[in-house]
Amino acid sequence: MYSNHSGPHYYEYDRLPTNFQLINDIQKAIHGEYSAVACYKILANMAPTRDERNRILEIIKDEERHLEEFSRIYLNLTGKDPSYKIVEECPDKYKAGVKFAFKDEQETVDFYLDIADQANDSNIKERFRRAAADEQNHAVWFLYFSTYHKTTNTKRQLQNFGAKAALSATAFALPQMLTYALQDEYLAQARYDDILSSFGNIRTFSRIKEAELRHINALLPLFYRYQVPIPEDTSQSFITTPESIKAAYAAGVQGEIDNISMYERFLSLSIPDDVRFVFSQLRNASLNHLSAFERGLARNV
Repeated sequence: MYSNHSGPHYYEYDRLPTNFQLINDIQKAIHGEYSAVACYKILANMAPTRDERNRILEIIKDEERHLEEFSRIYLNLTGKDPSYKIVEECPDKYKAGVKFAFKDEQETVDFYLDIADQANDSNIKERFRRAAADEQNHAVWFLYFSTYHKTTNTKRQLQNFGAKAALSATAFALPQMLTYALQDEYLAQARYDDILSSFGNIRTFSRIKEAELRHINALLPLFYRYQVPIPEDTSQSFITTPESIKAAYAAGVQGEIDNISMYERFLSLSIPDDVRFVFSQLRNASLNHLSAFERGLARNV
């Protein structure tokens, strides 16, 4: 579907001096995008939840757009259609597949930025820089998918997990802060998933669940920046289904109070500026969530 190009060229790339390295790298990028589309379609069919499947389908749309744009650039530079082939086999297990995709997306970011640096044409530079930004976003999603569904059959005390653990600890360094913060965001996601499956699509919980996912995506880059191992997601072992919608709102209120208290404690300590910025943003978002849950609890008294 990418080999039939007609009509005028969009940019006068063919007037540029021939850069064989650039042309070869663009062809390599086309093979990579073609392979990614094929692999991610397989992963979408294996995704364990509808939300993950839909997110991967959105990623596929990005990759197909990159493929179309890169193919057009190649045609305009060479006067020929590029070739399309799968250069890497996709793992046949979902967990292995998302880990493979994360690693590939991270490597692709650097590769696309290198192509942008090679190019003299501003349009080529811009397209590869934008594609690099897309790939970084994809990497964060695949990283999240690779960690979110880890579970354990061992029941643990909630005091040893997330905000409860942070509030009971006497001292901790940055790795512990990041771990407790991510654990608490995992716990919120698991809690809201359980409530939505038990009581139906309650708008407040659905909206805040999406926000909590953005919190996870804000925290994950800090783990890589500071080389902190990403904790296993054992949040399912702490979830108890509320008896009523009123109890669900009450659980939401208590969860946000604990979350806010945790971030307030972290912000009182000496931490790097980028970590302080993320923690401040998440604390402020949790204040809004607390207000929403309190309003819901008042309506259900």
